[in-house]
Amino acid sequence: MSGPSGTDPPGTGRDGAARARARREPAAAVVGALVAGGLALVAGGQAWARVVTERPAPLPPVESVLQGGDVAPLVPAGGLLLLAAAGALLAVRGLARLGVGMLVAAAAAVLAWSGLRALLWGVEAGAPEVAESSVAVAWPALALAAGLLGLAVAALVVTRGRGWAGMGSRYERSGPGARRAADPDRSRDAWAELDRGHDPTDDAPTTR
Repeated sequence: MSGPSGTDPPGTGRDGAARARARREPAAAVVGALVAGGLALVAGGQAWARVVTERPAPLPPVESVLQGGDVAPLVPAGGLLLLAAAGALLAVRGLARLGVGMLVAAAAAVLAWSGLRALLWGVEAGAPEVAESSVAVAWPALALAAGLLGLAVAALVVTRGRGWAGMGSRYERSGPGARRAADPDRSRDAWAELDRGHDPTDDAPTTR
């Protein structure tokens, strides 16, 4: 139901939808960064490949298991960066938040590339001593998924994040009380009132 001037009452219509979106978008970005970072750390700690490494004769080949951090060292680092970025998104505002979004994009791109490279080319590339290898598809795919999720978070932050409120904005005071607290002249006047025996917090006019 519209107000007298034909506009929607506060909390309804377009204004209400905008406020709801302003609450959902930061929450979605923070949760997305946390999930992407957690997935990257899980993937980086798992066994990505079993490899057979040749040794000079007469020594036999050696079979070993490579963790995600061995195959793609930047995967755990990218996960930690995404977790840190989740907290930074709440603490910073404006251009600083845009910078955090760019860092999220860089970390997510590294995660996606690391997972995709292991899925497409295995671990033999650049390691001629590896005679044979088998890659566990699930964990590189998980790193790839974490990277794609991180890229989605970065896109949201870069395109929409500058307008989000900061973590401390809800605690900022506004109105006459806030202006009085920030006015140094008011502070000096308060001390003068105390010296005269008056209560400076009593703003109500007195009658004699």
